[in-house]
Amino acid sequence: MRAVGIMAHGGPDALEVVDVPEVHAGVGQVRIRVCAAAVNPTDTLARDGTRAAQQAVDPPPYVPGMDCAGVVDEVGDGVTTGAAVGDRVMAMVIPKGAHGAYREQIVLDQMAVVPAPAGTSHVEACTLPMNALTARLSLNLLGLTAGDMLAVTGAAGAYGGYVVQLAVTDGLRVIADAAPADMDLVRSLGAHEVVERGDDVAQRIRMLVPDGVDGLADGAVQNELVIPAVRDGGAFTSVRGFVGEPQRGIRFTETWVRTLDGDYDALDTMRQQVERGQITLRVADVYPPERAGEAHARLEAGGTRGRLVIEF
Repeated sequence: MRAVGIMAHGGPDALEVVDVPEVHAGVGQVRIRVCAAAVNPTDTLARDGTRAAQQAVDPPPYVPGMDCAGVVDEVGDGVTTGAAVGDRVMAMVIPKGAHGAYREQIVLDQMAVVPAPAGTSHVEACTLPMNALTARLSLNLLGLTAGDMLAVTGAAGAYGGYVVQLAVTDGLRVIADAAPADMDLVRSLGAHEVVERGDDVAQRIRMLVPDGVDGLADGAVQNELVIPAVRDGGAFTSVRGFVGEPQRGIRFTETWVRTLDGDYDALDTMRQQVERGQITLRVADVYPPERAGEAHARLEAGGTRGRLVIEF
């Protein structure tokens, strides 16, 4: 069975098509014939050696990928979610060894597999699970209430865009950053105010909200640079493990989406929100498995305004 993985860490050209053993669904599990897998920044960390120590407990190949969509082709005993062979589904994957989304078949716990949004392609559906769940978790951690002001950095990206849309649905007021070329895009996602991105974005936010925002989701990973945008006693959440130094009563949290692995209801809610038009799925480009390295190189170059996808 084909997969895209690495035998040794390196640049984008380290990715290659590899052969991995066929897997079968066990008790309470579902097997997906993967048709599409999204390419995320976290995948590059699995490839470039950043996570080599954690990966070393398993032999190569190491297969990245946290998002997949496809068709159920095997259902194990004891599955109670209603998943059936032939269903169009999507899932978030927690990679371990060769168990990553960049493969033609994958076995997952039934609670990790939900129906794909009606009317979407496999390519579109695979862009939803991990980023949308991360955005939802960030908002839960911030603990804001309707009418509060949220700032979002990296708002043109997949995570940031989902934060903006989910926050607006929650009744929050949103101020987001964007490059000049992306301002219309971010406004179209629902942001009430858009400021130019950059190292001084906190000052730009304060010009519009002098007392500071109630919460900030830092999708741009600017860390200390954007803390000044948050009011005294506000909340700040990061996506790369950053925790700010105690200051001004700000509550710092880390958004680790792995805590939502297997949360069927959370992911199925994202499906419903796509179907209601509250979440927009954005695909930047599609690559075959043999060109996965090109997708990684393009992602690392920056500027993609939607997810790159590997289509099997």
